[in-house]
Amino acid sequence: MPTLNRSDAQQRADDIGVFNRELTRLETEQVVQLSEAQRSHLHSHQQALLAQYRAAFDIDHNSQARQLSLGMRIASFLGALALAASVFFLFYQFWGLFGEVAQVAILLGASLLSFGLTLAVQRHDSSGYFSKLAALVAFACFVLNIGMLGQIFNITPSDKALLPWAAYALLLAYACEARLLLAAGILCLLAFIAARVGTWGGTYWLGFGERPENFLPAALLIFAVPLLIPQRRFDGFAMTYRVFGLLALFLPMLVLANWGDGSYLDYPASRIEASYQLLGFLVAAAVIWLGVRRDWSDVVNTGLTFFVIFLYTKLFDWWWESMPKYLFFLVLGLSAVLILLILRHLRSANGLLGRTAQ
Repeated sequence: MPTLNRSDAQQRADDIGVFNRELTRLETEQVVQLSEAQRSHLHSHQQALLAQYRAAFDIDHNSQARQLSLGMRIASFLGALALAASVFFLFYQFWGLFGEVAQVAILLGASLLSFGLTLAVQRHDSSGYFSKLAALVAFACFVLNIGMLGQIFNITPSDKALLPWAAYALLLAYACEARLLLAAGILCLLAFIAARVGTWGGTYWLGFGERPENFLPAALLIFAVPLLIPQRRFDGFAMTYRVFGLLALFLPMLVLANWGDGSYLDYPASRIEASYQLLGFLVAAAVIWLGVRRDWSDVVNTGLTFFVIFLYTKLFDWWWESMPKYLFFLVLGLSAVLILLILRHLRSANGLLGRTAQ
């Protein structure tokens, strides 16, 4: 059996339900008729698969279970944030009552204890809700550990703290399959790489955000991670890498398309803005093509979103002041219709290619 993740198992379970409903319709319409032996064998096989998936991945076996799972995810997320905030304020409430040695011991003990608790919960929690909650608390403890140890020993703040934060977030994310922690690790990596690039460009590391181009190398690196390191076993991880990589690519380009003075390039601001506007259109179109080619709906949606944003900001620059407002919004509406027609044509062409391939 090929390696499955929770998403694959849930999709297979959903397919079984759809298959059974369609089979019932076909039998009612007398298109197909299974014998009792065939029906019994099919039912036994399906139930064995569903039992295996429920034991391994705690999948939702019906729509009611799916709704409850959504509520559990929301409760787990809110509970993790509340517990992390509780740990943060607990430290600061009583911090001055302890000596230096006790402070260091408490910080190290909190990080080790929370990490051990996360691993213990993860071994016994097939659903993953409680282990993800514990993992976020462990990450909060570790961030406090690094920050407060720096204060105790009067260490100058540095971007190097972002690296262990990223490593620890990614470790917990892969151990507990927690996409929220994966996102935290990616953000730490983006900030660290951007700060390094800014430092190489002669900027103090805290000012790395003043030059949006600092994020572009990090964006390409993050986007390439699932291409270089397969994420098949981890549900949604590849999508998270791609989306955050594209956000880190498009947002700086969007800023520079409207604020040329933030660029490293030694050209007039108007020329830099025009160049990034054109580059934004080209890259967004290329991303949409790549997403359609690879069947990455997240990439298509992200590329399309930024293509529309670049288009609308350009139309705003051109015509907001010179055109009557009703006419301006009419142009926006017509451009949306044009985009819909183009996307419908692409969808039809993609469907035709799929039928040809079959």
